[in-house]
Amino acid sequence: MTTRRHFLAGMLATGLAPAPSWADAGSPMHLAAAKMPSGDYRLFGLSQTGAAVFSLPLPDRGHAAAAHPHRPEAVAFARRPGTFAIVIDCRSGTEIATLSTPQGRHFYGHGAFSADGRLLFTTENDFDAGEGRIGVWDRTAGYTRVGEFASGGVGPHEITRLPGTDTLVIANGGIETHPDAGRAKLNIPTMRPNLTYTDLNGHVLDQLELPENLHKNSIRHLAVRDDGLTAFAMQWQGGAGDPPLLGLHRMSQAPVLLQADKGSHQRMQGYAGSVAFSSEADRVAITSPRGGLIQVFDCATNTHVATIAEEDVCGVSAGPTGFTTTAGNGTISHLSGVSPTATTRHDAQWDNHLVRITG
Repeated sequence: MTTRRHFLAGMLATGLAPAPSWADAGSPMHLAAAKMPSGDYRLFGLSQTGAAVFSLPLPDRGHAAAAHPHRPEAVAFARRPGTFAIVIDCRSGTEIATLSTPQGRHFYGHGAFSADGRLLFTTENDFDAGEGRIGVWDRTAGYTRVGEFASGGVGPHEITRLPGTDTLVIANGGIETHPDAGRAKLNIPTMRPNLTYTDLNGHVLDQLELPENLHKNSIRHLAVRDDGLTAFAMQWQGGAGDPPLLGLHRMSQAPVLLQADKGSHQRMQGYAGSVAFSSEADRVAITSPRGGLIQVFDCATNTHVATIAEEDVCGVSAGPTGFTTTAGNGTISHLSGVSPTATTRHDAQWDNHLVRITG
C-alpha cells in the first residue's frame, strides 16, 4: 500500500504538492506582538480562544504584523520609527527575510499584501522630504524591494486592502516626524490627514480629506468590510475639544463620523488606538488605551451601542463572534454583544494591534 510519506514524496517530485497554508502553522486566528517579562519581544499566533498556537522571537519591539493571505508567513514590523521588518515562516519559526528601509526612510509599523500574495506594501516616511511613501516588495524574489510610490500625504501609518480587490487604502495621519527628533510631532499647526485609495501602481483612485475644523484629527488605523466599507480611527492633536474618533467611508461618497454621548466620548481622551468590524460585520469598535475603553457602534444606524471598560486595551479584531481584544496587562477578551463573554490572561504585555488572519 502506498504510504502518505511516499505519496507526498511523489507529489513533491512532480511539483504537485500543495503549498503550505496557515493550517500547517496550527490554524491561528490572530497575530499579536508582545513584550515578555524577560524583556524579550515575541510574535504570537493565537487561537480562537486566545491560546498561544506559536510564539516566535523578535529582535526588538513589534507594532503590528502583516499576514500572508495564503501561506503561513508573517511580516513583523518594528514600532515607528523602526527601520526593520522580518518575515517569519510561522510553521518553523525560521526567519525567511529581513526588510530594511532605504537610507532616509523608516517604517510606520504596518504593511499589506496584494490579493495574490506576490507583493507586500509598506508604509514609510521619507523624513528629509517630509513625505509619505509606500514601499513595494516582491515575495517571489525573496522579498526584494522592487519599487515605491507616494502615499498621497504625510505620515502614512496603516495600509490595508479592500477585500476581493487590489485597491489599497492608506491612512495618511498628516503628522510629520524625523528620527533626529524622536517621536516628536513637527507640524501640528499645518497637518492635513487624509484617507487615500490607490491601485497597486500607486495611481490615486479616491481621496478623502477631513473638514478644516478637523485638520488636527490624525487618521491612523483602518478596518475594511467585505462590501468595501472602510472604518478609520483617529487621534486628536488639537488640545481642547472632543471631535469624532471614528469614521466610516465608501469610495466616492461622503464620510460618516461617529461618536458616543458626550460623557462616554470624553472618556476616550481624544485617542482611538485601533478599530475593527465584528465577525458578523454589523458593528464596529474602537479602543482607547488612554481611557481604558472599548466603544461599539451599530453600522446600520451609526449609533453608539456600548462602552466597555478594559484596562490598557488597544488591540481589537473580529473574533469567533463579535470582537476579540488585547490589553497591555496580558488580557485577551472576547466580546459577544455588548459585554465580555470570556477572558484569558497571558504573562505578556500585548502591543497595540491584533491582526486577523484571513487566509
